[in-house]
Amino acid sequence: MPGMQPPDGAPETPDGVQIDLISAGRMSNLRTMEKIRTILDSVHDGNIVILEDGLSPDEESKLIEVTMSEISPDGFTGIEIETYPKPSNDGGLFNRLMGKGSDNDNKLTVIGPANRIETLHKDENLISALVTRR
Repeated sequence: MPGMQPPDGAPETPDGVQIDLISAGRMSNLRTMEKIRTILDSVHDGNIVILEDGLSPDEESKLIEVTMSEISPDGFTGIEIETYPKPSNDGGLFNRLMGKGSDNDNKLTVIGPANRIETLHKDENLISALVTRR
């Protein structure tokens, strides 16, 4: 029950997996490094992050770069990241060349600790993942 303490006075720890669903609106107001810190801080805590709109290719590359610098043998094991692309309704190559394509061509993105999440299946309509407890 929320707010209850175990008899020994230690705080109650939830038994399960926390999932942070982050809206496109919240992420759109953040700069690249703020987005990365928001994601990695949550993943460092063992949480799974689901982004409504995903990251741009540059942001995803930066996330991987920062993640690699934070990996430690006895601590943070890295991330697992899966994204499926938005359907292409941009009118083709000409519109992309003229800058009329979307800056962010991804939709739903799932990010979690590499030692807790395993992708089982991914296609254009489904990401299926196995999430383990700590």
